[in-house]
Amino acid sequence: MFTRSSLLFQISSRAFSSSVVRSCPTTKKELKMTSKDVSSAAAKAHDFIDFVNDSPTPYHAVHSAIQRLAKAGFEEIKERDSWSSTLQPGGKYYLTRNGSSIVAFGIGKKWKAGNPIAMIGAHTDSCCLRIKPVSKKSGSGFLQVGVETYGGGLWHTWFDRDLSIAGRVMVKDGKGNYQQKLIKVERPILRIPTLAIHLNRQTNFDPNKETELFPIAGLVAAELNRTGAGEKIEEEKKDDAEEKSFQPLKVLSDRHHPYIVEIIAEHAEVGVEDVVDFEVVLYDVQKGCIGGINNEFIYSARLDNLGMTYTAVEGLIESVKSETALDNESSIRLITCFDHEEIGSTSAQGAASNFLPAVVRRLSVLPAHHEPHRDSGSERSFEKIPREPELDIATAYEQTLSGSFLISADMAHSVNPNYTQKYEADHRPEMNKGTVIKINANQRYATNSPGIVLIQEVARRAKPSADSTTSSGVPLQLFVVRNDSSCGSTIGPMLSAALGTRTLDLGNAQLSMHSIRETGGVYDVEHAIRLFESFFEHFSELEAKIFVD
Repeated sequence: MFTRSSLLFQISSRAFSSSVVRSCPTTKKELKMTSKDVSSAAAKAHDFIDFVNDSPTPYHAVHSAIQRLAKAGFEEIKERDSWSSTLQPGGKYYLTRNGSSIVAFGIGKKWKAGNPIAMIGAHTDSCCLRIKPVSKKSGSGFLQVGVETYGGGLWHTWFDRDLSIAGRVMVKDGKGNYQQKLIKVERPILRIPTLAIHLNRQTNFDPNKETELFPIAGLVAAELNRTGAGEKIEEEKKDDAEEKSFQPLKVLSDRHHPYIVEIIAEHAEVGVEDVVDFEVVLYDVQKGCIGGINNEFIYSARLDNLGMTYTAVEGLIESVKSETALDNESSIRLITCFDHEEIGSTSAQGAASNFLPAVVRRLSVLPAHHEPHRDSGSERSFEKIPREPELDIATAYEQTLSGSFLISADMAHSVNPNYTQKYEADHRPEMNKGTVIKINANQRYATNSPGIVLIQEVARRAKPSADSTTSSGVPLQLFVVRNDSSCGSTIGPMLSAALGTRTLDLGNAQLSMHSIRETGGVYDVEHAIRLFESFFEHFSELEAKIFVD
């Protein structure tokens, strides 16, 4: 039986399908449409897919975010510098740590020390396989690469996929310095083969992560044919060089297959001798795409959690794109995207670090904006603005934390029709039905009632998305796990405990979380962007109305 809402969704889905400009590689027919024909939902979904395809690692994700922020007028600042002479009322800025975590913010022109900050937190990392420090392996005539598991991935999904490598390379710059370069090898060079069913009749597939998860890179014979006698000459040269200069560690070509090192050097655009070290992971070269009979799904890697990283970045950009967006703003609009959430966040660039608290502390003491003198040629920085004598700077940080609000944005679970018994009967989120508020009585999620009141008002005031049947607002859903099921967690509880700031956990619904290939909803990309845009635009007004001491 069809309901009115399901019929409307089908109509909107068909309308959307006629405007799709990119579909899965298996789809032969590709429509070319003008920008006028492409709905806002389609445009955001395609831009998100580009973001994911460009971001196989946290380093690339931060780089992709920077490109969008810089285009929107955000300026780079650095942690190690003083900000007092740089930050300006109405200014937009970003900074990074380790190249894999980022904070970006816009300062309201009516900001004063101790005012609240509207924050959205996400994470840039996803479960993957990382090349070991010594990865050179071979067996039965195959070249193999040693990898270690990162996070709690569904590792059986990594078998029989076309894999390549991407990551960060530390290289010599020829001037006595070392610099970071990002690499992404587009062609498939690795594969983890399954054992044929004729040789393994077990009903479940649970590979040993230490002995059965090593990818093959090629054949030993083929590599010998490629290198020929040149390999012996290179070995002799290397031995001579080692005699002349002490090497604390074995050279990279001893620790890794030389051709892998050559490929990395080629993509870093340096000589092999200039590659000092690298942090490289495996990724699936199959690009993300739009699918489903009505083009309502996104099939891609790393939806968890680039889905929320992207929407947080875009939500912030949308909220400040008007030249007057920050004129009447009394708070700071801030996003933070951390590395290492999938492994517990305990690192210098994880959510459990001092990254966000340190930034908030420095922002909390920025003084109020004073209009420049008429003879001044430009707006003055905070360094030149006189401090208000009555303001107690000593407690500005605590005042800011007590009034601020953090949205912990991490992807949520959509109901899986083949496993409905795994979900609580009355809390089964669906894709394309709105962002999901996550609740747990045992504080695995940080959501509480005042937060739900706030996010409902934010959603009610949001600009409508392309699939909306109303003149304003975006939909929300609720999720709790079954009492007999374990519950995952997010950066929300740890940050709310560390900061004492009101926090709410939410995320867009997806299937196959932690698989190498996940499924999300096309319309939910715009749902989250509109929600986050509204959060930034209306927080200052709503915060004062929803007060629980």
